[in-house]
Amino acid sequence: MDKDEIKKILPHREPMLLVDRAEISPDGKTCVGEVTITGEEWFLQGHFPDNPVVPGVIQCEMMAQACCVLLKDELAAGKTPYFTGMDKIKFRKMVKPGDTLVTEAALTKARPPFYFASVRASVGDETAAQGELSFVIK
Repeated sequence: MDKDEIKKILPHREPMLLVDRAEISPDGKTCVGEVTITGEEWFLQGHFPDNPVVPGVIQCEMMAQACCVLLKDELAAGKTPYFTGMDKIKFRKMVKPGDTLVTEAALTKARPPFYFASVRASVGDETAAQGELSFVIK
């Protein structure tokens, strides 16, 4: 799905919509998201001058938005996903302008309204970030 389709699922809008494309697996258990870093993003303006690096917390938000695309059925009727936790998050590679960050999300547990996911973000074959995220949908 492209950004217009993603906007039908997520409540996020520019500049906080941080997924360019997404695809849910046929079994509905995983989602792969993608965002290309252009260098013009608001979060790079001061992080860091002359050496822009995507902040780790923004990478977490990118992974979270892929998770929330996966939860599209639960987001029906105007419900909103909210972060409740990040666990075991590790950053392994810097993400820089020109990179395409591929995010992978898989639900590991659901106790509505709480949802838990394992996430990974990569650039090419290298893991940039990974960990576990949790959400409440209200």
